[in-house]
Amino acid sequence: MGLQQEIKPVNSELMDTLVEASKMDWMPYVEGDDRAFAKILYTGSESGTWAVLFRWLKGFSADPHKHLAGSHTFILSGKLQVRDGLLNAGDYVYEPNGMLHDETTALEDTEYLFISNGPVIFFDDKNFTGYLGWEEWQRMKG
Repeated sequence: MGLQQEIKPVNSELMDTLVEASKMDWMPYVEGDDRAFAKILYTGSESGTWAVLFRWLKGFSADPHKHLAGSHTFILSGKLQVRDGLLNAGDYVYEPNGMLHDETTALEDTEYLFISNGPVIFFDDKNFTGYLGWEEWQRMKG
């Protein structure tokens, strides 16, 4: 029985995105801090989604921030303190749009996959201090 409708892609240029992360160099994540590194796996201009492999050395903390879209985190190795909880190797967490964080801290050397469906804003007690979305990652990628 044949399909009742055509399912071939309209865009003949559609392609998978394959990234050989094991062959990539780690790049600094925070300028001037030698405890946080990243490998940019994907930046999606059509959706705003981005995927990054992070390596945070013990003691590194990400500043307080708010997710402006849902995000997925999978811990490959190590341990992160996130809000009142601990994320260990093998743990996965989905964080919805609007999730607020105090500092997120690496309690051990930690590697994790982070996929965000949109930007993250960073703040202190008085101001917004940074914005991180697919465009910033694309600029870092070069």
